[in-house]
This record gives sequence, C-alpha cells and structure tokens, in this order.
Amino acid sequence: MNTYPIELQPPDIQPYRAGNCGIDYVSTFDSGKAGPHLMLAALTHGNELCGAIALDWLLRQGVRPLAGKLTLAFINVAAYARFTRDDPRASRFVDEDFNRVWNIEALESGRNSVELRRARELRALVGSVDALLDIHSMQHATPPLMLCGMTEKARRLARQLGTPAHLVCDAGHAAGRRMRDYADFADEASTKIALLIECGQHWALASGIVAIDAMLRFLLHFGAIGSEFAAPHLAPPPAVQRVVEVTQAVTVASDAFQFTAPYVGMELIARAGTVIGHDGGRPVTTPYDDCVLIMPSMRLRKGETAVRLGRIVS
Repeated sequence: MNTYPIELQPPDIQPYRAGNCGIDYVSTFDSGKAGPHLMLAALTHGNELCGAIALDWLLRQGVRPLAGKLTLAFINVAAYARFTRDDPRASRFVDEDFNRVWNIEALESGRNSVELRRARELRALVGSVDALLDIHSMQHATPPLMLCGMTEKARRLARQLGTPAHLVCDAGHAAGRRMRDYADFADEASTKIALLIECGQHWALASGIVAIDAMLRFLLHFGAIGSEFAAPHLAPPPAVQRVVEVTQAVTVASDAFQFTAPYVGMELIARAGTVIGHDGGRPVTTPYDDCVLIMPSMRLRKGETAVRLGRIVS
C-alpha cells in the first residue's frame, strides 16, 4: 500500500506520441551547429512522474538546442499508461524492470517482454548519444541522489553540475544492467557519459522541481541552452556535495527478507556488525563503521536489491 501522498499530476504525453525520429514518444532536435548529442530520458519506470513533468515542461517551452542535438524520450510509456492513484506503485513496469535489461546478452537474447521490445527499439539511439541524463525518483522520502556509476568521468560531471548534495558511485544491480551503464557509458576510455538522478520521493511535489533543476543544469553545462533561459528556474545549489561509494548491494536471497527498522535511505550506521535486516534466518549486518544505507527497497523479492551499503569518501 502507498504510504506517501500523490502531490504530482501525471502529464498528458499523448501529444508527443508521434515524435519526429521514427520512434514513438521520442523527439530529436538538431541545432545544425557542432556540439554533443544529448538525451533526456523520463519514465524509465512508469510510476516515476517527475521526469515526465520535466520533459513536458521543456517541450511546452519550445526549447531547441543552441548547439548539437537534443533528444527527449519518454521511455516505458506502456507502464505509464497503467498509472493510477489507487495503486501507483503497480505501474513501475509491465513485464519486467526496463532498467535491468541493458546487458548485451539480454538485448540479443530470444526473450520477449514489453520492456525488452522497447529497449531494442531504443538501443541504437541510446548508443548514439554523447551524454544521457536519466531522470528517476525513489520509493521513500530520501534526499535527491545522483547515481554516477563507477566511472571517474561521470563523478566529475556530477560535480560540475553542482547538484544534488549526494553523489553515489555504484556498480548497479545483480538483476541486470541499467541504461545508464549501457555500452560506452560504462567505459572510462570513452567520451560518452551518463548520469541517473533520483529526484526524491516518487510523488512528492519537490521531485518535479528537482527534475527541472537538474535537467536545466545538464543542458546548460553542455551549451544546449543559455543561462538567461535557465537562471530563473534554477534552485540554489548545495553548499557541498558528498560522495558515497557503494561497496556492496544486498540482494534478497529468500522469500522472507525484513529490515529491523523503517529505513528510508541515507541513514549512517555507526558500528560495523549492526544488524539491519534478516534474509530468511540470516542476519544482514553492516560491514564497517559509518555505513550509509542507500535506497532501501519496499520490493523485497528474491533476486532484487534490498539496499546498497556505502561509505563516505569525500
């Protein structure tokens, strides 16, 4: 059952269905001038409204890139079409998590699902862009997080954007690869780069504000928009950014995982060996002092990530 109020209004994305590049709900705008190909992705999960709100806002502003290309993509529209206020968590995906299918093996396998078909449709486009910002939100009322992956280039870009306050460096999930880590995005030697921002709780009003702010800072950094357009819509950046490196993801191994407390994320557990949950009969403990709990999940099913454990490095 949903325990958070739904403060956001899901935007009508039907006007964007035709797009302009042969893929439904995807539009690419070319400035005709030299510059990177940027992509903004929303609705990777169908119940995460803030990215759709940000892209809808940008499209209604009639923004076109000053240099390079800009692609705006509404991703799992089939899941989004199922969103209801009565059961908002149920529309995360249709058949499987879209953000776990970006392994080459899965994309080229004989498996079939709504999400895999959409990923295959988008694969060439995603592989062609120079920089991607994938806009997400979270189950709990956790402060916004920038998930940078494991590359130094992504960590550096997150610092250059200057927001949010918490940068998380993580390798992903045992269940499958995220779009953020597809192909050259995860290769330190490549100039292609991707970030995933978690803007706050799924349906909190603040999540939409964070999404627009992060989107504009991303576009501004790459010269796709001017400061005169962006400045009135930017929030003050945090005074400092804290980097947390994930050392392990706790993957649910049983059908009976329970946390020992109602964790919501970013809790700092002072002592190594503190029991934070039980996976069946096995205690789950913190591996070191001052362990940060990152995005504890409500979806405590076998094979899913229950929580990520990290340490503050700067």
